Amino acid sequence: MVRVLKFGGSSVADAACMERAAAIVRAARDSGPLVVLSAMGKTTDALFGAGRAARRGELEAALDLARGIEQHHLAAADDLHAGGIPGELERALSAQLEQLRQVLGGVALLRELTPRSMDAVASHGERLSTLLFASLLARDGVPVELVDARDVVRTDASFGAAQPQRSELARLATQRLAPHLAAGRVVVTQGYIGATDDGATTTLGRGGSDWSAALLGAALRAAEVQIWTDVEGVYSADPRLVPSAQPIAELSFLEAAELAAFGAKVLHPATIQPAVEACIPVTVRHTERPGGRFTTIRGEVATGRSVTALASRGPIVLLTVTSTRMLDQAGFLARLFEVFGRLGVSVDLVATAEVSVSLSVEADAPLERLREELARFATVEICQDRALVALVGERLRKSSGIAARAFGALQDINVELISMGANEVNLSLVVQREQAAEAVRRLHRAFFEPPTAP
Repeated sequence: MVRVLKFGGSSVADAACMERAAAIVRAARDSGPLVVLSAMGKTTDALFGAGRAARRGELEAALDLARGIEQHHLAAADDLHAGGIPGELERALSAQLEQLRQVLGGVALLRELTPRSMDAVASHGERLSTLLFASLLARDGVPVELVDARDVVRTDASFGAAQPQRSELARLATQRLAPHLAAGRVVVTQGYIGATDDGATTTLGRGGSDWSAALLGAALRAAEVQIWTDVEGVYSADPRLVPSAQPIAELSFLEAAELAAFGAKVLHPATIQPAVEACIPVTVRHTERPGGRFTTIRGEVATGRSVTALASRGPIVLLTVTSTRMLDQAGFLARLFEVFGRLGVSVDLVATAEVSVSLSVEADAPLERLREELARFATVEICQDRALVALVGERLRKSSGIAARAFGALQDINVELISMGANEVNLSLVVQREQAAEAVRRLHRAFFEPPTAP
């Protein structure tokens, strides 16, 4: 059965990284791999910068950024082909880069960078990286087919955050990818990009390459979607805070979603949802350690653990809204949340008492406007420089004593808000931001590390 191998920007950042990724692909030849590539590391940021410079009319600055992209890709091509860059690759790279220069020139002339034009600029990163990677596989005698994702990933015209048209994408994948895979060829295509019915280039937004891999995996009924990156899966806590943190062997989709919402940054689960819905396991693997540990994400997992992982995020702001009008009065919460909705402020955690409501919001929320609006019917206390610490696990709701163990571990750390998630998969705590790292370390010792001898 087909396996989808997606390589992120850090996995194809230069020639040496591409060589490692190619070795992984060669080892997977028997599973008919479909390879989905991101742009080479930092290329997309440079493309966005070039687009913005062109919009300001600074064409030379935009072209300087384009030349930097060109030099980086040509240097990688030189390293991959010690005997000289093949003529076909050189011509393809040259044509691609000339298209980029023309688009930037048009933007600079009009002083206008529409979302459609930005997508046209941003798409060049993936289109360049796949040219190099397909040429590398061909160099090693691997039968390879480079397929333009815009011929398969059909989307609407929401440029910058295009929505896939799933049924049409599945039809095109069956028509344009499956025959090459069935013939034993490695298929290389781009992540992140697609096209409308009339051929306009679109992008799926940040994290779009993971989404591309999941969409294509679901369309082809793949046996697995592999996300190759620079970590050995999802860890029990951020290893930068907790050096003893360990990769988690299996993670449910719901657990992955909660961890992402509370600060874990390996991937965003919404991008892999198509694969999970199709009951296709998604594995997160380290490109430099292909034989190492990894995490498998499934729709559901059966484990005996009570807490799967810890996550933290900050700074956040804690608001406490108090009014005696809450007593025996219908509609107070509706009025409260209407203010947040009207100001476009997303609320993370909520805890209610008889005459007060505490809520957490992001640090960039319009705090003064919130204070003014809420002060019309309540008193408002705003506490800044706070952080969220979350305990995540499918069995939290079925495990007794979790809160007691957590508070026993935290002891002298003041917890200002406690919330059990609506799906009962996370227990969230708000603490002062400066105490968040210590809170995570203590919780990790309490739930994941063997007790130390007295």
